[in-house]
Amino acid sequence: MEIQGTTALVTGAASGLGAATAVALVARGAEVVGLDLPQSVVAATPPDGVRLMAADVTSADDVQAAIDGIDGAPLRIVVNCAGIAPARRVLSSKGVHELDLFRKAVEVNLVGTFNVLRLAAERIAATEPVDEFGQRGVIVNTASVAAFEGQIGQIAYSASKGGVVGMTVPAARDLARSGIRVCTIAPGIVDTPMLAGLGEEVGASLAASVPFPHRLARPDEYAQLVTMIVEHDYLNAETIRMDGAIRMAPQ
Repeated sequence: MEIQGTTALVTGAASGLGAATAVALVARGAEVVGLDLPQSVVAATPPDGVRLMAADVTSADDVQAAIDGIDGAPLRIVVNCAGIAPARRVLSSKGVHELDLFRKAVEVNLVGTFNVLRLAAERIAATEPVDEFGQRGVIVNTASVAAFEGQIGQIAYSASKGGVVGMTVPAARDLARSGIRVCTIAPGIVDTPMLAGLGEEVGASLAASVPFPHRLARPDEYAQLVTMIVEHDYLNAETIRMDGAIRMAPQ
């Protein structure tokens, strides 16, 4: 599918994977509407061609308002990057894992992804097909290698990202009749602000654990994969690992 002349909706667009994806899509001729939390939008300086809107992905009203505000080129591309990564063991010196923290991870990472997917799919399904096969759009969700090899302290994060992987095939099957493809990217260790918050030592240690290339992934590499999925019309219902061959150790 051609990216030029479309509108793309990108969540978590104020920084990290979402910001890099927004830049890549604009460079290929898309109009980009980026969603993020109000405090993140205020602090961000969006590049030309990216319109940032304050929205909570778990709110049906917020997401619907953002979609209703799209009035330019037809919405055909959706990229779900918004997410959180709490770290807590089931049992630790701090006590038992808080139920509210687990619930929040699932609410943001899994329910938020589904909320955007369902509402955006409704809008895309109402557009005219772009080819003789009835294709109308593409939705790319973000999971993590933690969906497959969750580390110690990642139970909430892993469960939520495992749910995103689990949605991929049924979502693609559900939306096939509307000409909407659905794929998921499962990144490994990406050099994002979230990772930077752990400190340089942690980042260097994680980079050393990647078989090849022997470094952290870059957000622009994630964005490159997004554009490839969009432009490759036969990619559908796939979860693609982008991880430098890493298989996460217990900790």
